[in-house]
Amino acid sequence: MRLHWILIALCLLASACSRQPGPTLTSANAEAELDSGPVVQRKPQDAIDWSPVRLEAGDAWIDCSADYTLGGGRPLLSLAYEDLRRSLQDCRATGLMRLRYKGKVTASFAALMERSGKVAGDLGIGKRILDIDSAGGHVEAAIRAGDAIGENDWTIWVRGDSACHSACVLLLAAGDMRVIAGPIGIHRMIRLRSSATSRKELGEELRTVSDELRNYLERNGASDKVYDLMTTVPNRTLRILSVEELDQYGLSGANAVEDDLNRIRLARRCGTDFLQRRDAFRRAYDAHCAQAVDGETQDVDQMNDCGLALRGRFGFPGEQCADESPMAELDGAILMPRIAQDVPEEAPPDPTPTEQQSPAPATGNAKPARAVRVAPDSDDAPTPHGPSAGEDPAAEATEEAAAAEPDDVLPD
Repeated sequence: MRLHWILIALCLLASACSRQPGPTLTSANAEAELDSGPVVQRKPQDAIDWSPVRLEAGDAWIDCSADYTLGGGRPLLSLAYEDLRRSLQDCRATGLMRLRYKGKVTASFAALMERSGKVAGDLGIGKRILDIDSAGGHVEAAIRAGDAIGENDWTIWVRGDSACHSACVLLLAAGDMRVIAGPIGIHRMIRLRSSATSRKELGEELRTVSDELRNYLERNGASDKVYDLMTTVPNRTLRILSVEELDQYGLSGANAVEDDLNRIRLARRCGTDFLQRRDAFRRAYDAHCAQAVDGETQDVDQMNDCGLALRGRFGFPGEQCADESPMAELDGAILMPRIAQDVPEEAPPDPTPTEQQSPAPATGNAKPARAVRVAPDSDDAPTPHGPSAGEDPAAEATEEAAAAEPDDVLPD
């Protein structure tokens, strides 16, 4: 009889071991499920899928300089690991890469951000700039790309000759630093091929992504008002955000979440005096460089030159923590000692054959450099600049933008 029960117990154990383990719920997930609130944390980047992929709705260029007035850089023709590594190899000398992208936010763009950040890290390229011009795209792809941006320390530029509309706005939430001269527009997300026949059905379709979107905005320090606009502004129109709104919504300047993490780290490494001087510089930069001068809107190159001229007043870059000084992404030479060491060759876990991309234009839209004026210290309040200077912040977009095909869609 005893042998009989032992055999039954062994069979039960074998059966349990043969089953596939079910999904486990972490304590953080359990808590989120109970109170239906988002968990505030940086989202770890998932393992990168290196399957062949093409940029189907945009073009990309790589440059190892922050001076975009000289052109867009070399066209990026392939997203395969080895091809990306070859494209970025020269940027080891400057410690900086500038990725210029013109097109829609799609799954292939998200792959571009994941892969370029990974390869830049493997090569020791610590400063990364996303120089973007996008009319929008897929919300879910923007969230995926934003998570890659947030985990790989990107500065985001929207130049005066560029724009960032609809789903592109979500990318701004994730950047460590956002330098904006072009128009930023937002509207309601929609699934163009929806099968919904009622408001209730349409709401149910969007509810799944809504929770993910709220969580994404909160963990990146952006305001819930961005979500509100993405659910209320009619899709056929475009709401252009003012400079004040961009700041209030956490979409411009230094990222508040990343800044908090940096303050803890920099206090230990560089001291409180460094932090105080950095804070003083940022206040001066916001007052003098991120504003219009003599009523004339500045572009990104002017804001950069203004900041570089201004920071010397605050002792930047100094010998101590030079690579952490404000606007260090523009100081390639400072970063050279950090990348001079040999970086071992690495390959992705599952290398795939090289995929070729359709040729992109050889250069971007080059424009002549303009003189930069640093505003003198005075009590006069500078005139705000930006996409909505001199116009009602709540105004709808121009007739051309309103008539454009809605592209802030959820993929089917």
